[in-house]
Amino acid sequence: MSDALPHLLVVDDDTRLRGLLRKYLSDRGYRVTAAADAAEARARLQGLSFDLLILDLMLPGESGLELARDLRKSSSVPILMLTAMGEAADRIAGLQSGADDYLPKPFEPEELLLRIGSILRRVTAPPAAPMLVRFGAFSFDPAKGELLRDGRAIALTSGEAALLKIFARTPGVTISRADLNRQTGGGEGRAVDVQITRLRRKIEANPKTPRYLQTVWGEGYVLWAD
Repeated sequence: MSDALPHLLVVDDDTRLRGLLRKYLSDRGYRVTAAADAAEARARLQGLSFDLLILDLMLPGESGLELARDLRKSSSVPILMLTAMGEAADRIAGLQSGADDYLPKPFEPEELLLRIGSILRRVTAPPAAPMLVRFGAFSFDPAKGELLRDGRAIALTSGEAALLKIFARTPGVTISRADLNRQTGGGEGRAVDVQITRLRRKIEANPKTPRYLQTVWGEGYVLWAD
């Protein structure tokens, strides 16, 4: 199998589902490695490079949420969270942990395939805005999806980078939550709000009173650049 194919890591303690996902995704052109728990996933991550993690929320021992939070300290690899818990609070917890997308079980295999494709396109998409955007001590390069503070890189998830790319196209212009959800493939609900909150923690001195990434009440969000 070609090394050029996207490499996915499936982490799920359900032996049957893990095997089905491995075969289904392999048959559709992906390289797939599987792990039964967080410890095995960590071992795989040490020796291999992955384009996307498909991570079950409820794992024995260290949970998927805990693993995602820890990975986000040093890695921006995209994470698609799977779980049997479909409540809004659980979805929000998954996104807050650093996941880029969330799919409740049971799910249609075709929907999983579409979610994977959407995340990978965000990561590999061509630059939407060629110009460097500066705000305070920060600069964002849309072509690289790279955020710097005083020349030092700030780790971004693929979802956070995708949001900044959208704002970078039209700094100073308010963008509605619905448009942000549509452009990032986040669907409906509070997914964008969670991503905004996470971004503010990285770029604002006081995230509760943001200077750069501001809320326009009743309309959406705006990025104020220098």
